[in-house]
Amino acid sequence: MSSHVVVIIPNWNGQQHLQTCLNALLRQARPVDEVVLVDNASTDGSCAFVAENYPQVRLLSCEKNLGFAAATNLGIRSTQSDYVATLNNDTEVEPMWLEELVRDMEANPHLGMAASQMLFYQQRGTINSAGIAVDRVGMAWDRLGGLPEEAGTRAENVFGPCAGAALYRRSMLEQIGLFDEDYFGYLEDVDLAWRGQATGWSCLYVPSARVYHVHSATAREGSPLKNYLLGRNKWWTIFKNYPWPHWLAYAPLILGYDLLANLYNLVLKRDVHALRGRWAALRSAPAAWQKRRAVQQLPGYSARRAYECLSRIRLPWDVWQRYKHVTGKHHTPRAS
Repeated sequence: MSSHVVVIIPNWNGQQHLQTCLNALLRQARPVDEVVLVDNASTDGSCAFVAENYPQVRLLSCEKNLGFAAATNLGIRSTQSDYVATLNNDTEVEPMWLEELVRDMEANPHLGMAASQMLFYQQRGTINSAGIAVDRVGMAWDRLGGLPEEAGTRAENVFGPCAGAALYRRSMLEQIGLFDEDYFGYLEDVDLAWRGQATGWSCLYVPSARVYHVHSATAREGSPLKNYLLGRNKWWTIFKNYPWPHWLAYAPLILGYDLLANLYNLVLKRDVHALRGRWAALRSAPAAWQKRRAVQQLPGYSARRAYECLSRIRLPWDVWQRYKHVTGKHHTPRAS
């Protein structure tokens, strides 16, 4: 019997993207069993547009903007399926996208996550994300970002998927929990992937599962809110997931690299919002530490696995190369 797959799309004032997104999704070679659009109290007519033009899409309307994490969780909890795909509203998937992800997931019961090849919508030959990576100083980035699509043709195990176009095994989510709703948005996929890795699940990057993405169409790159959330959520993710006793050895480097990031934000970008986010994370550290205990009590948790999934450290003056494709006028690094 074939597996059941549901696709969850969170939406906030994204009506201008929904026709492209939903038309492509509903033309999949492997039909989607259920599409759920979770609307975060949009004021641009998104709900009416979907209700009128896409009756086959189940619409969940929120009374306020819950953010990506909570909205996606709401959709997941409202469904029952073997696999859960998460998809940004500002994407266009190729016809074989879902079939390619499901095929690889079905072939390997140890896979808990599958990452798509995400290409920039306006630059379709350039990679936006080939899965996500995290290094030993806690910096996260999109793999192969900015490289030509030919650089991302090899399927390989990676840290995790960008949740903008990902497939998750529901049994993994039932074991490790869903997205952390306190994050609101940004890096919640890093946190979830780290929990998955630490408990023995793996992630495969599937280059044949191709998606075109309008980068940061919902939250403008470099906006005060986005920089604040990135700064705060980075440290929440480290507090929750960085394994002991490796934390003792790497804490000086983690702090040193983060100091350099703060100097870059303050001196060159004249931006204080990422620093405000870090201060908020420090003030809420006790709550994050409680979550850390819960992570370490997950079935199958291993500090060794939580460390071995991390990439090696690059020299500070080389780190910028991970983000140079998104550090132009309208872009800012994922790991602010």
